[in-house]
This record gives sequence, C-alpha cells and structure tokens, in this order.
Amino acid sequence: RKEYVDLYVDYVFNKSVRKQFEDFMQGFLRGCPARNWKMFFPEELQVLLQGYSTFDWHLLEKNVVYTQYKKLDQTIRNFWTVFHKLPEEKKRMFLAFLSGSDRITGYGLGCFRFCIADPQVENPDESSPYASTCSLILFLPR
Repeated sequence: RKEYVDLYVDYVFNKSVRKQFEDFMQGFLRGCPARNWKMFFPEELQVLLQGYSTFDWHLLEKNVVYTQYKKLDQTIRNFWTVFHKLPEEKKRMFLAFLSGSDRITGYGLGCFRFCIADPQVENPDESSPYASTCSLILFLPR
C-alpha cells in the first residue's frame, strides 16, 4: 500500500506536470538566470521573491513623511490610534491599499517610506481617504 501511495503521489506532483514545469523553468531561467540566484541563502531568496510577511507596525509609523500635516496634528494622531488597534489582517489590507501589495520586499519596513498628505479638499467630511500606489502617498482628509 505504501508503495502504491508513493507512486501515486510521485505521479500527481511530479510526472503529470513535468512538461509544464520544464516549460515554466525554461522561461523563468531565461529571464532570471540561475547563476544570479546562487548568491542568496534560501531565506534571503524567499524574502526577495515573496517579501516580508510580518511587520513592526510602529516602525512603519516612524518612517512616515507628512505633507501639509505635522506628526502631532489631531488627524494624524487619530489615524495612528485607530491603525494600531486594527487586527493584523486589516493592517495588511491597508498596506495593500497603499502600495498595491500586502508585503514589503527588499529591506523591509526599516526602509519603506510613505507619505500622508492632506488633499486639501473643500469639505473634508465628504471626502474619503485615497492612495497613490505608485508614489506611496495616502491622501487623508482632515
């Protein structure tokens, strides 16, 4: 029975997809030659390709740049108070709203900078926050 299960698993996960995997591997290695990846440890390569999945959210707050706001403005203090009370899943959703991804690649949050700007709308109570994902700007009405 064990031999049958082993052979079946080998077929499902290896033999049945061999052609598709070889085609994928050939295309991947054409764009990203294997010699370039050998300088990384497996853990580093995983972070490079997948990004960080756990965060120090206070570090995110520390690295923010403010435009038309000061760190101690009531809107900013309210924003961070609410943000830090959010569950992890909602914080990651905010990160996806801001940057287009719920992960941070490269150097992590220590080097991730974004801006919170006042969109200076006529009636802030009728405006919702919005983001420029390319520029990493959160437009937060007062």
